[in-house]
Amino acid sequence: MKAVHATAAALVALLVVTGCSSTPEPKTDAPASPTPVRTASGATDAAWIQLMTPMNEGAVELLTMAADRSTDPRLRSWANDLAAAHRAELGRMRPLLKQLGLPATNVHEGHEMPGMVTPGDLAQARAAKGAAFEKVFVVQIREHLEHSARVSRSEIDAGSEAAAKKLAAALVEARRGELDGLERVAAQPDTAQAVSAAPPPSPGQSAPAARGPSQGAEYQPV
Repeated sequence: MKAVHATAAALVALLVVTGCSSTPEPKTDAPASPTPVRTASGATDAAWIQLMTPMNEGAVELLTMAADRSTDPRLRSWANDLAAAHRAELGRMRPLLKQLGLPATNVHEGHEMPGMVTPGDLAQARAAKGAAFEKVFVVQIREHLEHSARVSRSEIDAGSEAAAKKLAAALVEARRGELDGLERVAAQPDTAQAVSAAPPPSPGQSAPAARGPSQGAEYQPV
């Protein structure tokens, strides 16, 4: 039970710490609309879906880039399939936002979140070429998959909305297969050799790094 309360508190605190739970002050010339009161679990559901939606949106951009630019046909195919799967997940996430009475806007815009593909990450990927691009891509997308699975497991444990918990369970299962698929592609001899031989980032281009604890987030060639 303590673990459930801890995971609920962690997800709720995620929005509080980043300032995403704040709401604009009401205008003085109009009465403020009543704000629905959420329980801790209800807040966990809201925090989870408001995080997962932009996480998937950023990942789709990165995956689309990889499907277009990777020099490895297996990686291109895998990225294309995963982009389609993430778009399908967004087709379930966005209606859930509306169902829970939440705004469709990205409340985490401008924040550095573990597993979130940020505009800076996308710029870094665009600046990289060939094997260097593939190395950046593998690190970033692995981090996204691992953290989205971790946060979704917390939603399963601490959430209260049946639709949110069902979607979270589907995401956890999907991420397991997606991570396995990524490791199979990355373990191919020519892919692993190309990525491990990729040159270091050019001056002014930072190396990809995880923004939080993520086991295996660093790319390990096989």
